Formats: sequence, structure tokens, C-alpha cells
Amino acid sequence: MAEAPSRAWRITPLAAEHVHSLAECHIACWREAYRGLVPAHVLDAFDVDRRAEAWDRVRTAHPDSTHVAVVGDSVIGFASSGLSRDRAPVAPIELNALYVRAGWYGTGLADQLLAAAVDPDRPCSLWVFEDNPRAQAFYRKHGFALEGARKVEDFTVAMQVRMIRPARATG
Repeated sequence: MAEAPSRAWRITPLAAEHVHSLAECHIACWREAYRGLVPAHVLDAFDVDRRAEAWDRVRTAHPDSTHVAVVGDSVIGFASSGLSRDRAPVAPIELNALYVRAGWYGTGLADQLLAAAVDPDRPCSLWVFEDNPRAQAFYRKHGFALEGARKVEDFTVAMQVRMIRPARATG
């Protein structure tokens, strides 16, 4: 019987020393999660160095917007959020990315990354592939619901749907 991954990760804001490993993780996550959903030539065209440069620009321009889960020197997951990029925002905050390597599915890591990236007391929106029921189920578990908006993802032909989570009622 295979042994489950250790929960010995740490979640920390993205720092310069994580950028290259984050790029590797990002590409691996896309290939693990989206084979069959995103055209293979798109997944095969990813370049680690260019992805690292892009993440370094994000790190510099938006400190504390991205959190990484690290085991040793390896990034195994990440989440990134910021002000909504929608023309007509339905929430002030947008979850831009949340990815966990397949070997860490079901460990609670994604839950912790979501909590690190987005305050559960604030309303939040996100875009998710329409044909990704696993991701939609995860977000529903965290209070998100389909809102009705759809759009084509920027560099694939896949359709995305918007989900929103209202502010949590307190008191």
C-alpha cells in the first residue's frame, strides 16, 4: 500500500528563492489537472524559465498576493489572489490561482492555501474551467456558487465560469 504524503509542508508568502520551483509546480499542476481539457500543444509549450520570470514579476509588483506550500526546497502548491480583474466586479477580491500537485490531493493542503490567499470573511470571485467538476466541487465546499458569467480562457479554447463567495455572516 502506498504511503500518503507527509503533511510536513509550510505555507509562506512567495519569496525570490521559491520562484523557480513555483514555475515548475505551476506547469506540473496544469499538466496533471488539465490533460484532455486543454490542448496538448498548449500544455507542452510551457517553459519553466519564462514562467519563473512571470512569477517573479508578480512577486515584485504584488508582494504577499501569492502563498506557496513548500516541502524542503520544493513548491508543492500555491494560491494567488488580488483585486478583481473583472470589468464589472461581483466581489472586490479575486482568487487568481489555486493549484496543488496531484500527489497532495485530499491532504487538506488546498484548504489551507485557500485560507491563506483569501480571508473567508471577505467576498471573493474566481474563474474556473466549466468542464472541471472536481474544481467546482472543491470551491462549492468552500461556499462558492456559480454566478452565471462565462468567458473563454485567455490562451486556450476552454470555457470558464465565474463562481462567487459572499462575505461570511458573523455574529
